[in-house]
Amino acid sequence: MSAPAVPRVPLSVLDLVPITGTDRPEQALQQSLDLVRATEAAGYRRYWFAEHHLNPGVLGSSPAVLIALAASVSSRIRLGSGAVQLGHRTALSVAEEFALLALAHPGRIDLGLGRSGGRPALPPPPSDPTERITPEGLLIPAPFTGWGALLAAPRFAGIRRLLEFPGADPADFEIQVDTILAVLAGKYTDAEGVTFDVPGPVPATGPEVWLLGSSAGTSANLAGRHGLPFAANYHVAPAGVLDSIAAYRAAFRPSADLAQPYVVVSADVVVGETDAAARELAAGYGHWVHSIRSGAGAIVFPTPEQASAAPLDEAALALVDDRVRTQLVGAPDSVVTQLQALQVATGADELLITTITAGHADRVRSYQLLAQAWRA
Repeated sequence: MSAPAVPRVPLSVLDLVPITGTDRPEQALQQSLDLVRATEAAGYRRYWFAEHHLNPGVLGSSPAVLIALAASVSSRIRLGSGAVQLGHRTALSVAEEFALLALAHPGRIDLGLGRSGGRPALPPPPSDPTERITPEGLLIPAPFTGWGALLAAPRFAGIRRLLEFPGADPADFEIQVDTILAVLAGKYTDAEGVTFDVPGPVPATGPEVWLLGSSAGTSANLAGRHGLPFAANYHVAPAGVLDSIAAYRAAFRPSADLAQPYVVVSADVVVGETDAAARELAAGYGHWVHSIRSGAGAIVFPTPEQASAAPLDEAALALVDDRVRTQLVGAPDSVVTQLQALQVATGADELLITTITAGHADRVRSYQLLAQAWRA
């Protein structure tokens, strides 16, 4: 099947700073910085760092620090967070951090915000709970039903205890977003009527604020009401991606910075020279997702040999089924076809690519092959 004849939107990168294969943590950090250089050279629009805590195989715990490091090895690519977890942060601390980054690197900084952290709520169920294929050929799987068990896992409770002050309740997400926007605009008035003139970047070069969401919930609606760009999550919660985008578009009100909705959609991708080579590179993906969904935390990404030596059993495969089947894996032309189906089905204005392989050179090559085929 040939790719649909539609204009190709920009590609961007989402990086968790994974530890892979037999690498050490310091190697993983340097490899992510090398990937910043490589994807900038390949023409990717932006490079976002995720925020995850206390995972054995993931280093991405502080997007602001990683952005500062990435800025030191790049000159053009936009750098941002995908996303800062507001559940355990104050709005002021986030706004001031990213204002400083924007002062140092004007016109290049994105501030992606998410509700994760603190005490995250269960996502609302999708409007259609059945598995289906869209007319464009995009798989929308049945929703993952294990969120409650995952969030109740002892490891998550322990992380929350470490992230939060004892006895503190996470601040209201909408109030936090309002505060961040006011601080970044240079003026904030608190509940007592006290106004603060905030030193910071002028709006034209300040951080571009995004909201990220996985369902037709608070984030999608809030992004629309504020006239902010929205990042929809196909790679972690594929069942809810169409609902989240529809909710965002329905709620959208034009703002001074955005006249119409703007949506970036994430996807897990592995590109190889051939379909078989790509499948080999992606062999450890199911094991890696299982470590997350079982509540143990992301493991070091396995090599193909390690994955083959310890195959997942039936119950484990069922736990990761929706993620494995919505990972886009193949030769360059095959993945382009799959990504264009995602683009057309979602109306995406941009695609956010996250790729993990056990070998760093394979990961860099995957992004390069995709960029070359996407431009062709």
